[in-house]
Amino acid sequence: MLSEQTVSIIKQITPAVAEHAETITRRFYERMFAANPEVKVYFNQAHQHSGGQQRALAGAVCAYFTHIDNLAVLTPAVNLIAHKHCSLGVQPEHYPIVGKHLLAAIQDVMGDAVTDEVVKAVAEAYGLLADVCIGREKEIYTDQQTSPGGWNGYRDFVVARKERESDVVTSFYLQPADGKPFATFIPGQYITVRIDRTSTPTSPRNYSLSDQPDVGHYRISVKRETGLATDSPDGLISSYLHDEVAVGSSLAIGPPCGDFAIDPTQVTRPVVLLAGGIGITPLLSMAKALSSAGVSHAVHLVQAARNSSVHAFANEIRGLSNVQSKFLYDAPLDSGLETGDLETGKCDAVGTISADLLRDWTPYQDADFYFCGPKPFMGACCQSLKQLGVANERMHCEFFGPQQDLTN
Repeated sequence: MLSEQTVSIIKQITPAVAEHAETITRRFYERMFAANPEVKVYFNQAHQHSGGQQRALAGAVCAYFTHIDNLAVLTPAVNLIAHKHCSLGVQPEHYPIVGKHLLAAIQDVMGDAVTDEVVKAVAEAYGLLADVCIGREKEIYTDQQTSPGGWNGYRDFVVARKERESDVVTSFYLQPADGKPFATFIPGQYITVRIDRTSTPTSPRNYSLSDQPDVGHYRISVKRETGLATDSPDGLISSYLHDEVAVGSSLAIGPPCGDFAIDPTQVTRPVVLLAGGIGITPLLSMAKALSSAGVSHAVHLVQAARNSSVHAFANEIRGLSNVQSKFLYDAPLDSGLETGDLETGKCDAVGTISADLLRDWTPYQDADFYFCGPKPFMGACCQSLKQLGVANERMHCEFFGPQQDLTN
């Protein structure tokens, strides 16, 4: 527990920290990477380049300070962070490094406002958060290691099959190189891929598992990304997987992680899955598992894509029993627009996610909603569901990358 004095000080400085939060986090990463370059491998440099990681950390710091006297509110966030840390192999010895540079960054940015009392309070608050995260991560690491076929760290898997799903998406079917059993997973979870053979050092990447559990393989489905600038590392790993990894190639794989998941045995109401672009991957795993389990509640899947050239898994989704699917294109190919036939039946409507569409296509009054995709898509889902009166506890989402604010 934090002392009353610490709680009081943290609440007093929270407005000032919030005002300078992104400046603080940018300074934090600059200091840490310069003084401790060994930790750079845990951070996706594409997210550093875009500023997404700095904004996400700023939001996390502000949330922690704001709720310093009611930390139970942060339990879901801590669980999400713990899973992400375990997917990357973060260890307890990394926390003092982060704490040292975060405190120094706050001092650098806020100057004389950071008194000795403030330093002590921030250090105490960070120490408590570190202990909570380390404890949760220990539980996850133990579960991974002790699960049938489980492991910690990385294990060699072989690409047993490689399949093109659209112009931009390719699936990789992975099996253990040693032929031994491997861990099951909860539909919606991801695995980690470590690539050491590119020309530029890179962090491991998380890829959602796109097939259902216990079918003899892990499947990841990777979209080829394109960097937004010549010095951006966006697309480095996805291009390597598309161009260099073939059937028979070996990949270093971390065990399943993630709390954006659904257990078919625990479904108590209708389920609606909303997918935008490559956000289909965890939701397809959920849909296939729900279909296979024959759940008694209705399952709906709405998939949004630009057009048929980049629309992945259409036939696979249509073939799922007990799953009602709808496809939405926001930029149909010219031939579809000219004939007015919605690309000859390849999609059900043209446009973007809206409250009206969800009202017409889904049992929004009592369903649980799971959604994943680019930020504009996720923002549209969130705002549309709120407009329809869907309670927060019935909305579940996952970001591919740093956590973001869907309100702007």
